[in-house]
Amino acid sequence: MLDKFRPDIKVDSTYNIDFDALFSEGIRGIIFDIDNTLVPHDAPCTDESDALLRRLLDKGFKLFIISNNEKERCEIFIPNVKIDYISKGGKPKKDSYLKAFDIMGLERSQVAAVGDQLFTDCLGAKNAGIKFIKVGIISKKEPPHIKLKRILEKPIELLTK
Repeated sequence: MLDKFRPDIKVDSTYNIDFDALFSEGIRGIIFDIDNTLVPHDAPCTDESDALLRRLLDKGFKLFIISNNEKERCEIFIPNVKIDYISKGGKPKKDSYLKAFDIMGLERSQVAAVGDQLFTDCLGAKNAGIKFIKVGIISKKEPPHIKLKRILEKPIELLTK
């Protein structure tokens, strides 16, 4: 059971992921979370996030966002780099991931997910049968319910090292 909470890769920042290595492994699609993965919680897109997404698209990756946030949150994030998304994604359920595979036209073996939380992002990716890359958070400024999840994640992180 704990394997569902064990990331395949851990890095300190989304911006330090070796996407070239992923591409070499056959990964062609990346599913991102937004908050504290690409930008601080509730922040709009940044020059850095836009540049990363453009670079990945230019490399040949298909990109997708699955967020448990409302549609408006996703749309605020993607005005400069239009990519498909699912809002109110229901993570950690796998349904949104399966829909994303269909929209991207990729098999699950060709897709990896990137996120900052074990209970939503990691478990969702594992439930969908894909590689998961856990990133460190960008900002400690988070809503209380996320801070509570972080406390609950700590012992699981220790058990899954």
